[in-house]
Amino acid sequence: MSTAQFLALDLGAESGRGVLGKLDGKRLQLEDVHRFPNGPVRVLGSMHWDVLRLFSEMKKALSLAAAQAGGSLAGVGVDTWGVDFGLLGPGDVLLGNPYHYRDERTVGMVEEACRRVPREEIFGHTGIQFMELNTVYQLLAMAVAESPLLDLAQVLLMMPDLLNFWLTGAKVSEFTIATTSQFYDPRLGDWSRELLTKLGIPTHFLPKIVPPGAVLGDLLGSVADETAASGVRVVAPACHDTGSAVAAVPASTPDYAYISSGTWSLMGIEIKEPIIGSDALRFNFTNEGGVCGTFRFLKNIMGLWLVQECRRVWAGRGDEYSYEQLTNLADDAPPFGALVEPDDPLFLRPGDMPARIRQLCEHTNQDPPHEHGAILRCALESLALKYRWVLERLEELLGKRLEVVHIVGGGSQNHLLNQFAADAMNRPVITGPVEATAIGNILMQAIALGYLSSLNEARDVVRNSFEVKTYEPQSPEQWDEPYQRYLKLFGLAG
Repeated sequence: MSTAQFLALDLGAESGRGVLGKLDGKRLQLEDVHRFPNGPVRVLGSMHWDVLRLFSEMKKALSLAAAQAGGSLAGVGVDTWGVDFGLLGPGDVLLGNPYHYRDERTVGMVEEACRRVPREEIFGHTGIQFMELNTVYQLLAMAVAESPLLDLAQVLLMMPDLLNFWLTGAKVSEFTIATTSQFYDPRLGDWSRELLTKLGIPTHFLPKIVPPGAVLGDLLGSVADETAASGVRVVAPACHDTGSAVAAVPASTPDYAYISSGTWSLMGIEIKEPIIGSDALRFNFTNEGGVCGTFRFLKNIMGLWLVQECRRVWAGRGDEYSYEQLTNLADDAPPFGALVEPDDPLFLRPGDMPARIRQLCEHTNQDPPHEHGAILRCALESLALKYRWVLERLEELLGKRLEVVHIVGGGSQNHLLNQFAADAMNRPVITGPVEATAIGNILMQAIALGYLSSLNEARDVVRNSFEVKTYEPQSPEQWDEPYQRYLKLFGLAG
């Protein structure tokens, strides 16, 4: 077949990029056409996304891709992080700058929600992990503050849905991103209006939900003219970036777990029906939407955010490190010193991460690390131990052994963490592709537009096109004592 070309607009918490994919039916080639920074903007003490600049950068990527494709760009798809949103008022005006999920307005909102509706009932409606950054707690914070925007709003659009609206005029929400809100009911297959009403949150602004792979339409004329990209179809791939990343996992056997590794580590399995029960609630697992009739049963883990924040803080003090240099510092540090719980609320928001790591170590009566390498090794070893805990819980809930763990995404380039993970879990770890999110985005476009027939065929393309690396466990027995210590320190045993 002839080569088809697609553009993935992939926006992460640190950066965004436009990736041009060329698909000949069996193999996929990628080329970056535009990369741009992303991050929060502080205004009057609050954290927001600079969404208009992001949209401008997306249009630049679209213009460059259209020119490079020579008029044969078949499709474009947008994926972003989860939970954040914009509200549209009369005349489709954006009501305020979308908040960043690490903004402090949600402090105490999980507890407030559980005062209004029992925790078990919230989980029963949604099957979603309790995290104070979730959309439902952002809306609850607005309701508690009696924000007039809730009454003015005519449509709520999650971040990729908002960007898709500006591209096409379609005011809909894609399934995978909708589920991150913690007010999508997988049993109903729709928003849980009952839950929102009980929480005191309006429901009049909820849009129609469309499945991943929905063709939203052509670019608006104004966008097509500005970017010279007429005739390009806009597809909602998996608009949640993790949903796209998991679509690109090159799995060849059924009994595997995945980790989408980056700022967050999202670790889980693909299933056909959500797992909503007392054990899933007790372990605080989540059922996020997947592609092609699946759910992603997983755990959100803080991930390389700890390392990223350490790097940012040290750079502000004059110590500039590349990520490779940080990894080398950690590799040279003594093993199995102090440990932390990566998901401790202390680490959620931006700040002096090295000091916070030391603070948690002191609070748990451990000798805190002081050297940069020791701090990094503490973070990476702790993350690998958290992976082991999650793997054990997955196997407990499934009643079977998961034989291999696939790590995809930018974090799969951290060779030290990959080996730590293999040793801590005592499982082979297969890493790659690095660009899993953009790949999954492109392949879902190809399925939607008829260039591929199924998810299995798409994964064949991944295996044919991208190299992977296997990390075998080398010294798993050395991780047993630190793991027992980790469980005891943070109350995870039993």
